[in-house]
Amino acid sequence: MGKLPQADLITLLGRALPNPDPRVVFGPGLGRDAAVIDFGDRYLVTKTDPITFATGDIGWYVVHINANDIACLGAQPRWFIVTLLLPENGTDHAMVETIFDQVSRASRELGISVVGGHTEITHGIDRPIAVGAMFGDVAPEALVRSDGARVGDALILTKGIAVEGSAILARELREQLGPRLDADLLERAAGFLHNPGLSVVRDALVATTSGEVHAMHDPTEGGIATGIYELTGAAGLGAIVDAESLPVYAETMAICDALELDPLGIIASGSLLMAVAAGDAASIAAALESEGIAATIIGTVCEGSQVLLSSRAGSLPLRQFSRDEIARLFESRRDGD
Repeated sequence: MGKLPQADLITLLGRALPNPDPRVVFGPGLGRDAAVIDFGDRYLVTKTDPITFATGDIGWYVVHINANDIACLGAQPRWFIVTLLLPENGTDHAMVETIFDQVSRASRELGISVVGGHTEITHGIDRPIAVGAMFGDVAPEALVRSDGARVGDALILTKGIAVEGSAILARELREQLGPRLDADLLERAAGFLHNPGLSVVRDALVATTSGEVHAMHDPTEGGIATGIYELTGAAGLGAIVDAESLPVYAETMAICDALELDPLGIIASGSLLMAVAAGDAASIAAALESEGIAATIIGTVCEGSQVLLSSRAGSLPLRQFSRDEIARLFESRRDGD
């Protein structure tokens, strides 16, 4: 379950994919979460992503997750299409209406127009699945390339680690966690969906207007560890990450301890990972903080391809996750059943 292993994905993307149009500025590649197409005085930025883990608030999720990757290229998300696949058993009018209302609410929050999609009840699934496609635009000179990290850049992370993962676990496994963790803690973690929230659209806007941002990434499956590997790997570089500076929520750590999960490998939407000019790092972080968005300098981009996790005890390679910790957990629970 989860994303394809990076080695397999690199092999597949290395094959000759059809791309005859010279207007394609940015096509598929490792760490590239959106495509860029030249439309003259504006670039069209487009992205697709499904929601498969979460069953609650799925319509709200699918809008924000797709909008985040548009914003990570410095673009404004504007138009949205969604395909909604509903289970053969258990679908009723109330379910469909709720999901449509969630899509509408999230789109209004971000000023996005829903311009189309497809809805069907389909065989072979046991829960709703939403697949979104988001479109945005940006002036060519304002584009932030996902492979733009440079040696010496500072790595900044907004909010804390595993915003989305914490919310998913608290919501989906409330009964299992209830006897082991405080009810208020689980309620706070479940509320991470809205506070601090999944959207990084404002994070990206504040950062790009406050200093020199070279690359941005919305870490999703595989967590912040995978996100760092993807952001630096896209530029053919490595990084040194300060273990003590990584901001992990107390709620996240408590849930991970209870479930024996590593918080660095849990789906992490809600945080924005950035490579910024070292001289601008402090001012960018301060600008984010002034807008109520927590921001932490967590490391430095460096030569080579290694990503090291540095602590007082020394430096070790940052753990790589072949699949998201939540996918691993859900898979083991399914097999156990």
